Amino acid sequence: MHQIKLYSITLYSIVLFSLTSHSTTWDKAYLQAFAKEYLEEKLLPPVGGKISISIANIDPRIKIKPCQQNLTANIPENTTSRNVNVKISCADSTPWKIYLPARIEKTFPVIIATTTIEKGATLSRDNISIQYLANNRVRGKKFTNITAILGSKSEKRIGKGRAINTKNVCLVCKGDSVTITAKSPSFTIKTQGIALTSGNLNKQIKVKNTHSGRVIRSKVTAINQVLIHL
Repeated sequence: MHQIKLYSITLYSIVLFSLTSHSTTWDKAYLQAFAKEYLEEKLLPPVGGKISISIANIDPRIKIKPCQQNLTANIPENTTSRNVNVKISCADSTPWKIYLPARIEKTFPVIIATTTIEKGATLSRDNISIQYLANNRVRGKKFTNITAILGSKSEKRIGKGRAINTKNVCLVCKGDSVTITAKSPSFTIKTQGIALTSGNLNKQIKVKNTHSGRVIRSKVTAINQVLIHL
């Protein structure tokens, strides 16, 4: 009888130990990393851009219970918002869940002024660079190809950290000397002119041919370069 009782106690202890040994205690740092990894896998970065995710700290007063099951994560609400709540769940015999606030920011490459650029100054690698910014921080049509605007001029004073856009610089500025390329299906000729208006890539501007004195409309193709089709 004593042997049977001892065997029962031993078997119960083994089962209890087995259940306890498979129960895992998750620390708060792990839960934050788990939520971030879930979002990184679920959310795709925008084309040509990046996505950054930050998870809020968990209240130190909250105690995280052990869990014998694998944790699961999901987003109960619409993910188009920049602020979401990630639900971490434990489907244990005593289930629990916790919501972790997360901030999602999509950024895009933008050329910015690395120093204050005065009106009429020439843009160079000494005063501009590429940074990733959120769309709501950029006004106007932005530039993303730094090589394409090297040598262009600022049309107004641009503060340090401000984005370079089509409203504050010009590839061809009013009064600039320009090369006019005239193209037809059979030939191409070049001549010099003066820009009568300012413009950026693919924009139509007025130029004056310095040889003929004729005023024509032309398309901006590069810095101080315009094109007309004959």
